[in-house]
Amino acid sequence: MVTKQLGGLPEDADLRRADSLAREIFSDVANKWAFLIIEALGDSTLRFSELRDEVAGISHKMLTQNLRMLERNGLLSREVHPTVPPRVEYTLTEPGRALRATVDSMCGWTQRYLGHIEAARHRFDD
Repeated sequence: MVTKQLGGLPEDADLRRADSLAREIFSDVANKWAFLIIEALGDSTLRFSELRDEVAGISHKMLTQNLRMLERNGLLSREVHPTVPPRVEYTLTEPGRALRATVDSMCGWTQRYLGHIEAARHRFDD
């Protein structure tokens, strides 16, 4: 069976394919914790504890998992300073900063339509 390609994209870039790398990456970064971490980092460099303070409600485990995933995907860099105790800092990479523009747009969209969505939910639930 031949899968029709979207605009001549390689198979790995076709989000419609269940086995595409693009879908895996999309799944990784399209979660609330990844969005909030990217937003919190912005243009700064933060330590783990500073990130945990910035992203209210995230557990130690979820922050660790998402930082590792973002690092694995090349969206942030992790620098370990040889101090006692070790100091670890996180910074967005160029692809991470590019994704931040999308995250910022999503945050703006959410703020703009929050009232509309809240009203729709009330109508639906009633």
